[in-house]
Formats: sequence, C-alpha cells, structure tokens
Amino acid sequence: MLNTSNNNTRKMIVINGGHFSSLAGFYEEVSGILMRGADWKVGTLDGFNDILYGGFGVFEYREEIEIVWKESEKSKEDLGLKATQEFYENKIRQGKPFNIELMQQKLEDLIAGSGQTLFEILVEIIESHGDITLRLD
Repeated sequence: MLNTSNNNTRKMIVINGGHFSSLAGFYEEVSGILMRGADWKVGTLDGFNDILYGGFGVFEYREEIEIVWKESEKSKEDLGLKATQEFYENKIRQGKPFNIELMQQKLEDLIAGSGQTLFEILVEIIESHGDITLRLD
C-alpha cells in the first residue's frame, strides 16, 4: 500500500506482515508494493537491498520514504529462528554459487544464539538506507 498523504514530506509505504509467512512471501509483498510497474521482482536479500536505493520502482533515488511494517511481530516469528535455519541449510545444500563456509558459519552463529534471523537481517537492510525511516507496527 502506498500512501502519500502523511503529514510530512516522506512517502509512506506499508508492508503488511499479515500478507505473508515466508521469505518468498515477503519478496512477493515488497515486489508488488515497491516495484509496481517494473518488469522484475525481488527474489534475494541483495535484490531487496538494491531496490531500497530507489529510482526504479515507486520512489526515486535518495527520496525520503517511510516504511511501515504492519504485523511486524508476526513477521518476526515467521522469519525467525526456524525459517532462518532452513534458509541457511538450503543454501548449504545447493552449494555453488553460495559460499558454503560462510553459510555454515552463519548457521552455527544462529544456533549458538549470536546470529541474526531473517527478520533481523531485513530490518538491518532497511535501516542501512539513510533516506528510509522504518516503523514496526
């Protein structure tokens, strides 16, 4: 959902955690919202990071936007420990082009309690963009 009628100059973009329960579902959600009218869809963490620079979706390069992640607690659970463990196990099983040693280390860190979940990775990606404000609802 795109809403430009907020009280400041930031364009508001809403991601609804109620619309998905997996990383693939998250990619579908953000593709439909952020890439409306574009001829490709988000399918990787790097791709998600790339579209947040703007310029080829619903907002321009360096445009200030606000992302509101509704039902973020549901997403935090859906994209938590179990989903992240499966994510890394799948990468390890697939092998090339993935860095198996890195994926194994990330999996071990996750199991040890010091690694990031997919939800935390996605939040970090969003927050790494200075022109984007993230609000978890």
